[in-house]
Amino acid sequence: MKTGIIGYGSMGKMLLWKFSEAGVLSGEDLFVSNRTFEKLEEASSAAVICKDNKELVRNADIVFLCVRPSDLKDVLCEIKNDLNPGTLLVSLNGSISFDLLSKIVRQKMAKVIPSVTAEINRSQTLICFNELVDARSKEMLTGLLDCIGDVIELPEREMGMGAELVSCMPGFIASIFDVLCRSGKKHTDIPMNQVVKMVLNTMSATADLMLRSGMTFDEVVERVATKGGITEEGTKVIYEMFPAAADALFGKTLDKRRIISENAEKNFS
Repeated sequence: MKTGIIGYGSMGKMLLWKFSEAGVLSGEDLFVSNRTFEKLEEASSAAVICKDNKELVRNADIVFLCVRPSDLKDVLCEIKNDLNPGTLLVSLNGSISFDLLSKIVRQKMAKVIPSVTAEINRSQTLICFNELVDARSKEMLTGLLDCIGDVIELPEREMGMGAELVSCMPGFIASIFDVLCRSGKKHTDIPMNQVVKMVLNTMSATADLMLRSGMTFDEVVERVATKGGITEEGTKVIYEMFPAAADALFGKTLDKRRIISENAEKNFS
């Protein structure tokens, strides 16, 4: 299975090295191209360096489009006449619909949204397909992505909110616990780095406990927040005050996603 990666930015670079290190693709079956050719020198030990995008797509069964949304239309226009009919195009931009992409090229297509946790092979990677994709192509792509974590197939219409829950969520979680650590530090002489480590390890262990035991959020709260106790006072504050912040968070991010989609539609039209 020959696989090409167009774009050697943070996402293209991560995918290339994950595929290589996991051994799912040999160096002769992995191709890469980039607008700045010099950046590809470090990848020469793991992949075939292509002089341009056209050369890459002529050799690939699967092509990952790891480019900025503003560049996606131009790249599709560049490669459409060199694509093999059976090649699967994989866009890593969840905001540009299959309908828009199909205005440029009629092809088997998928959209993939990994998480930053792919760096430790624990991504919750979202995937969706257009109507042209056959079962074998789905299996090939899913098999590739298994090396960076779990693969979750969703309908295209759910990819936006799905991205909020897995791709954006590490940023949301980090910001929430940053606020908690900073607030907690005001009341202690424990060094900040130790505060952060204590909270992160507790957060990680709580998640593992829930996943392994099947405990729900309510059950964890009930287990720790005994009636009339200290933890109960804190959970009351969270349930009273945090829902408004969470609603505002998703309202803002989904609105921004809608604007990006609208701008993309204007660009493709």
